Amino acid sequence: MSEPRVIKKYPNRRLYDTVESRYITLGDIRRLVVERIDFVVIDKKTQADITRAILLQVIAEQEHAGEPVMSRDFLSQIIRTYGGQMQNVVGSYLEQSLKLFNAQQREMRDRVRSVVGVDPVDAVSQVAQKNYQRWRSVQDDIFRTLLGGASNRPRADEDSPQ
Repeated sequence: MSEPRVIKKYPNRRLYDTVESRYITLGDIRRLVVERIDFVVIDKKTQADITRAILLQVIAEQEHAGEPVMSRDFLSQIIRTYGGQMQNVVGSYLEQSLKLFNAQQREMRDRVRSVVGVDPVDAVSQVAQKNYQRWRSVQDDIFRTLLGGASNRPRADEDSPQ
């Protein structure tokens, strides 16, 4: 097993990826997590491992940006466990629950894939992308008709998200 990738956090709060030799963002840290790339974040000034603090920042950014995973009540309950006798038990329980959930999800996808022959998540994603393209095409046709053939909107196949 190789050493984890080292990310250095400088006093100016910038993160530097020593493998890619460039400054990175919390979004890049999220990408490393999603791609299961092992890394550690080291504070350049103190040499302390601050990986957990950076991961919490990624979670906070994700929770703020879109549809949150954790409710206000859930977060309050977690805060209440700190310092209590059950702190370690709650942390372990949440970790094991999430691992079990992911394993069950993976098993379900594998079962559907073995029966149907395709990954259900990929199939749904492909259908959604095709529907999006069709809808954009219909919108473009409507705008072209309403504007008498002069549309400044790009065609659906020109700006599709990758």
